[in-house]
Formats: sequence, C-alpha cells, structure tokens
Amino acid sequence: MDRLTMKARAFIGVVVLSGLLCATMGVTHWKSHDTVQFLCYLAVALIASGLKVSLPGVNGNMSVNFLFVLLGIQELGLPQTLIMGTLATLTQTFWNSRRKPQFVQVVFNLSSMFVAVTGAYMAYEGLLPVMNPRASLILAACAYFIANTLPVAVIISLTEKKPLQKIWKECYFWSFPYYLVGAGIAGIIGYMNSKVGWQTSLVVMPFIYIIYRSYRLYLGKLEDEKRHVEEMASLHLRTIESLALAIEAKDHTTHDHLQRVRVYALEVAKDLNVTDDELEALRAAALLHDIGKLAVPEHIINKPGRLTPEEFEKMKIHPIVGAEILEQVKFPYPVCPIVLSHHEKYDGTGYPHGLTGENIPIGARILSAVDCLDALASDRQYRRAMPLDDAMAVLIEQSGKSFDPRVVAVLQKRYRELERMAQAKANEINRAKLSTETKVERGVAPATGFEQSRPKEAGVTSGDFLSSIASARQEAQMLFELSHDLGNSLSLNETLSLLSVRLKRLVPYDAIAVYLKQDDALIPEFVNGDNFRLFSSLRIPIGQGLSGWVAQNSKPIVNGNPSVEPGYLNDPTKFSTLRSALAVPLSGLNGVAGVLALYRDEKDAFNQDDVRILLAISSKLAISIENALKFRLAEDSATVDYLTGLPNARSMFIHLDQEIARCKRTNANLTLMVCDLDGFKAVNDRYGHLEGNKVLRRFAERLKEICREYDYVARMGGDEFVVIAPGLLPTAVQQKIQVLEQIAQEVGREITGEDLLNASVGDAYFENGNVDAEELLCEADRRMYVTKKQHHNVVRMNRSVLNFSSNASTRVC
Repeated sequence: MDRLTMKARAFIGVVVLSGLLCATMGVTHWKSHDTVQFLCYLAVALIASGLKVSLPGVNGNMSVNFLFVLLGIQELGLPQTLIMGTLATLTQTFWNSRRKPQFVQVVFNLSSMFVAVTGAYMAYEGLLPVMNPRASLILAACAYFIANTLPVAVIISLTEKKPLQKIWKECYFWSFPYYLVGAGIAGIIGYMNSKVGWQTSLVVMPFIYIIYRSYRLYLGKLEDEKRHVEEMASLHLRTIESLALAIEAKDHTTHDHLQRVRVYALEVAKDLNVTDDELEALRAAALLHDIGKLAVPEHIINKPGRLTPEEFEKMKIHPIVGAEILEQVKFPYPVCPIVLSHHEKYDGTGYPHGLTGENIPIGARILSAVDCLDALASDRQYRRAMPLDDAMAVLIEQSGKSFDPRVVAVLQKRYRELERMAQAKANEINRAKLSTETKVERGVAPATGFEQSRPKEAGVTSGDFLSSIASARQEAQMLFELSHDLGNSLSLNETLSLLSVRLKRLVPYDAIAVYLKQDDALIPEFVNGDNFRLFSSLRIPIGQGLSGWVAQNSKPIVNGNPSVEPGYLNDPTKFSTLRSALAVPLSGLNGVAGVLALYRDEKDAFNQDDVRILLAISSKLAISIENALKFRLAEDSATVDYLTGLPNARSMFIHLDQEIARCKRTNANLTLMVCDLDGFKAVNDRYGHLEGNKVLRRFAERLKEICREYDYVARMGGDEFVVIAPGLLPTAVQQKIQVLEQIAQEVGREITGEDLLNASVGDAYFENGNVDAEELLCEADRRMYVTKKQHHNVVRMNRSVLNFSSNASTRVC
C-alpha cells in the first residue's frame, strides 16, 4: 500500500466498499436451496479455479470458474453464488501461487468478485420477466465479464502506469468470446436440468477442460509472440548499445552522458504518460541522438573553446545525419523524428527546421531538456561542470523559451531523485571499451605498396551519411598534417609555399595570396596561381577592398568579388577570369598579422565548409607567420639599420668590397659619396630626438628616391649616409651633390618649419688601382669634412654681416 498512488488507494477503497455492500445484500436475501446441488457445484467450481492461466504482460491470472458463477446465478441464487465465488476466488489466489499474495490483493479480489457476481445477478433477474431467459443469461455474462475484468485492469493501470484501454484490450478482451460460450453452455445445462435433473450439470466438466486448454493454447501462442517481440527488442537494444559504443570511440565524454540522459528521459516520459511506442523510441533515441556527430570533424567536437559560426554550422548537421543513419535501422517505433528534432526549441529558435511548441515530438522535447541539464552538470572540454542546482536553474529560466514547461516542471520536481537513479545505474553498467589505443604490429604493406596518390578533395560532398563520415575523417587527418607542418620551418617563404600545396587538397582554388600587414596597408608576401602578377603588385590600404575590410574587421568574407581589391583592375588593359574570393583574417598574438585570400574562376565557388577549414588553420598560420617574421627581423637587424630601414655600416663595407672587386674584374668605375647633415644637432636640441628621428627617416626615403635602382644607399651612423653609385662619372657628381643638399634643406623645412638643415657631401672616385674600401671611404670622408668646413665658414661670414648691419642701424638711430 505504501507504494500505491493516491488514485490507486482511492479506487481500491471504492471497490472494497462496493463489495461489502454487495455481500451484505446477498446475505440479507438468503434463500434455501438443494444442499447437495450446491455442494456439487462448489466442488466443481473449486476444481475449475485451480485451472488458471497467467495473463500476458501483467502480474495477474485467470481461471474458468466464471461458468459456475453463471450456473449459480441461474440455478441457485445470489447468496449461494457469492459463497461459491468467494471460495473459488480464494482457491485461485492461493493455489499454486508463485508468491504469497498481500492482504490488500486478497481483499480487492474478493470485493471485485462480489461486485461482479451481484451485477451479473441483477442483470439476469432484473430483465427476466420481459426477456427470454437465454438472452438474459447472455446479458448476465456480459455484465460479469465487464465487472470482473475492468476493476483489475484499472488497478493494474494505476500501479504499473500503463494505458487502461491497452491493458483491458490486450489482457482481458480476448477472453470475452469464452464468456459468451460459457453463457451458452450454462443455458443448455439449465434446459437439461429442467427436463432431467440438476445431475446433468456434471457433464460440464469436459467443457471446463476444453475451455481451459483453449486458454492455455491461446495464451501460449501469445507468450511465444511476446517472447519473440522481447527478443527482437533485445536485439534492437543491443544494436543501440553497439552504436552508442561507436559514438564513445569518437568522443570519450559521451558514454556516461548517454546513459544518464536515458535514465532521466525515461522517468520524465513515464510521468508525462507517453505511449509505449514513444517510450521505446525515447529509450533508443537517448542513446543514439548524437550518432550524427560521426560526420563532424573531431577537432570541432573536442575544441576546448567556443565554436566559430562556421564550426557551429558544421555541428548543426548532426541531427540530420543522425536521422539518416537511423532510418537504415527500420525501428518499429519513431526514433528518427526524436533524433532529428532534439535540438529544436520550444519558441522556434532551434534547428534544423525551427519547429515550435507541440509541433516538436514529445520525445524530442523531453530529450532536449534532459540533454541540456546533464550537459550543464558535466565537465566539457570548453568549461567546467555547473552544480546540479545551478544547471536546473538555467532550465527553469528557459522554460517556455527553449524547453517545454511541462518537462521542466517534472524535472524541477524530481531532478535530485533522478540524479541518484542515474548514478546508481552508472555503477551497475559494465562498460565495454573499444580497443582504440591498440597498436597492431603484424601485417605487411599491400602488394602494390602504400598509397601515394593525392587523396580526394575535401570540398566534394555527397548526399549519403557514409560520405559525410569519410569526408570528416579525411578532413581531420589533412588538418592535422597541415597544422603540424606549419611550425616546422622559420622561413616565411617555405612556410607559405607548403601552405599553398597542402591547402589545395582541402579547399580547391585557382589562385592564392597571403597579404601581410605593414603600417596601414596589406602587402602581398606570397602569391601563386592565376594572375599572380596582378596580385603581386597590389598595395591594399586597411579598410579598403575585400582583403582590407577583412583585416580591419577581423571577419571572413566568402564569395566576394576579387576585382574590388584596390589597384587590381584599375588598368583597362588588365583582365581577370577570377570570379570568387574567400578571405580570412590571420589573427596572431599581436592582432591581425595579415589576410589569407583564395580565388576561383567560378562564381560562388566557396561554401561554409571552406570558411570553417580556413578559420581552423588561420590562428596556427598567423603564429607561424609571426615567428617567421621575427626570425627575418633578427637576420635583418645584423645588416639593416632599424630606424631608417637602410643597410647599416657592416652591410655597406661588405657591399663596397664586392663592388670594388667587380670594378677590378671588369675595368669599371665607381663613385662613393659620404653625406653628413649640417644643423642636425640644432634640430635635436630645439625639437627633441623624436623629431630628429623623423628627419633621418624622411631624408633616407628621399635619398633612395633620387638614386638609381642599382645605387646602394646606407646609413653609416648618426647623421652620416653613404651612396655607392656604380658607373657614375665625375662630371655628374656635382649635380648629384646639389640635389642632396637641396633635399636636406627641404626635409628640414618639412619637419621643423625652419631652415636649420643642410648637407655636406664628399666624394671619391675609383677607376683603376689597388685602393681598397677603407681607403676609398677615408678619401670621401676627408672631402666631406672639407666641404663641411667651407659651409661653416660661409655661415659665420653671413652671421658677421648680419651683426654688423644690426649694430650700424642702431648707431644711426
């Protein structure tokens, strides 16, 4: 009684009270009949009560003593029939019983029998004056069948939480024809009794046995069918367990999650009174709802952080692929709709179809809520587990939005109890682990050797789920190899060349360009494929064009127009066949380092999978580029001046030695000029060293502009610069010196706004001889100081003249 629900207790009370009333009514209407006849009927009824069969699917049994109840109603009367029914019921309850019945069961069985016998008697006696006695007997049999089976079916439905209609139909309604046959037999016996005597009733014994054997044969067939169904269900369940184990082989955090979700989901479904088919479908779907993740690359599933929009788009295919896989199993219950819809949300914001409210299958609504609850309360790669109470609070907050309010209400009421049940179930399960870590040592290469051909392009898609799984595996392997190789070299050119080869297997393209960020522009560092000369000449301002926008906003662009790149097709004579562009930012440790752009000659040639793949490697590529640039900078710092970007003194001496050696071999000439900025100290003193640095950088830029492409411009140190001009004749040197003096004055005015700067230039000419680099440089340096002294004398003379004029003017006044 402690485990019975309030409804079950109330119903038992009603039946017991009704039985007591019926028994009281029978006792108060006692009539005397033939005692021998009564005892004979009682003996045969007790024997018939021992001929009982177990009912299929429920905890109950049934006998053929109903025939003597009908005989008693017809021949004896209500009191004797009640006594006969009482003893027969007790015999059926205790005789060869597998387990001792409880007191409440005995009382309920007796009470329901009192009600059934009284109802049948009233149906028989109440209509007897106006109906044929045989028809009244059939009506009594119908009344007895209903009153005898329906209360038992109701209490079974309340205690075992099964649909009443299904229990009554499957467990009892099949016996209704036997009650009608029993009414016919009772009618025949009654007719014979009226003609010969009641002793003819004994001929009913063979009929009793025939009915009993019919019961046994029919129920035996039902039991065989039930056993077959159970075996098939067990086979399906083992298949489900094996598929769940396949999921575990890919994601080791999934198995416990699946088992726990199944416990939660089934208990919630029982509380919501779902049908048996829906319950079985939910049992399977709880284990298999994530099987579609076999088609999602592992680097996305196991990513220790938030997914990008492109990665989430790939993740969203798993309900569809899962449903396609399970369609091949041909489940006898609706598993596929649950798996397909388990990420739908109650308010219609879920995926894949955006279903709302009751349009979502009840199994999917249950699974969605319990799946979220257990996921929040479990450790994941991207976050730690939440306390169970906090996880439940999240579900309550989303009630009516993401989740069905009825499901959330059940979980809120029972989640602690369900958690204990899930933990107990987990301790019982003997998990079978797959040998995924085993290394097989035996076996030789195939007869034709290991495959060396290029694998199938990952961009090719297929409609079936097997291709999706194979593609995901291939993509994961290629991404692993590419990521591993990107960090193997510090040479930027080698790194980008390797990228162009490996990436084409994952994302087909006709041209590739890697732009690096320099100041406020993108400069092409590596270009390969169609129209590489056009791309190599670009200088893309940040924020302009396709790649400039990607660099500024740090977001990818898919299927953009390549012709919008600044300078790409400004020349009307240029023509491009490229129609699609895919550009992603290369975000490193110091922000956006550049942009990776792929181009195709087809329109809208790239898809979201291509974006996702590029984003998966972009951070690794950006870090590799940053490392290569740092290595290049370290190499350049030994030969390049940091402030101006010109070669330093060490590099200049090496180059000058090489030029002198070349001139000696070819009998060529060479001019060396040394330039010193006059007035540079005044700039530093008056405006600070930062302005002085601007002067040096600007002068270096202008110096390179006026020199020829093959001239060599270097910074000696401080404010001294050197120009090595092969083939420059002495007649052109003076003109070059005047230009140098002019740009020094212009730079001074540009930076400071005053005429503070000038240039002193000394030159040395090499034609033939044994002069080395140091001697040639000393000669040019000596002449530079001579020029500087001349400039200094001119400045002093000009200042004396100005002072004399000023004093004279004062005296005149």
